[in-house]
Amino acid sequence: MPIDKVVASAAEAVADIVDGASLAVGGFGLCGVPVDLIDALVETGVGDLAVVSNNCGVDGAGLGRLLGAHRIRRVTGSYVGENAEFARQFLSGELEVELIPQGTLAERLRAGGCGIPAFFTPAGVGTPVADGGLPWRYGTDGTVEISSPAKEVREFDGRRYVLERSVTTDFALVRATRGDRMGNLVFDKATRNFNPLCAMAGRVAIAEVEELVEPGVLDPDAVHLPGVFVQRVVRARAAEKPIEKRTVRPRPAGGPGGSTS
Repeated sequence: MPIDKVVASAAEAVADIVDGASLAVGGFGLCGVPVDLIDALVETGVGDLAVVSNNCGVDGAGLGRLLGAHRIRRVTGSYVGENAEFARQFLSGELEVELIPQGTLAERLRAGGCGIPAFFTPAGVGTPVADGGLPWRYGTDGTVEISSPAKEVREFDGRRYVLERSVTTDFALVRATRGDRMGNLVFDKATRNFNPLCAMAGRVAIAEVEELVEPGVLDPDAVHLPGVFVQRVVRARAAEKPIEKRTVRPRPAGGPGGSTS
């Protein structure tokens, strides 16, 4: 019989996440963010978390909720420009931050999920990414308490590459458009961002799905992440999907919906 990985609620799905756990969290901006699982985690009161995610949400939304409640100790990510509280905590010495190139972050997660301990990449060679010295944690007086170490650099065929370690975490929190009871997941358009990679990197991957279907319904060729990478599935609540930045422009005169007078 198929293995049924569905749990009754987001609260049950995250119940064994404890203080000090490491989490890989899917999403890009506010797109494809596992909001139900994050909300459930906020309610548990768990803290001292080490989070790996492209970004840390925005103030009051996504991972920004955990951050605002001072539950996150360390963030590994590639973009933090939309969260004022993130900047405040980092610069005041409350938060440790490892910023790395976005493609390198994606590959570190993928490599972790594939059992590859490290890889060489040209991204960051000749910069503090490879040479070290990037601030990871500030002191309360504004001085740098912890900085990034130098990484191994090698030359292959006349080009220099930096060694990057893969990433694995205790848990992964992801959101999918469709999923079945065996954990096979399908992501819609831009929601297929860091979600599959984060799920691969987590030792226990928890997926919230907008539409839960029975095994056999999903076309195997349409599955973006096979269930072997997913340990728990929970049905997502129906909720409005926020837009990080709403940008509009005036309609042209005389065009569709425009004035001709």
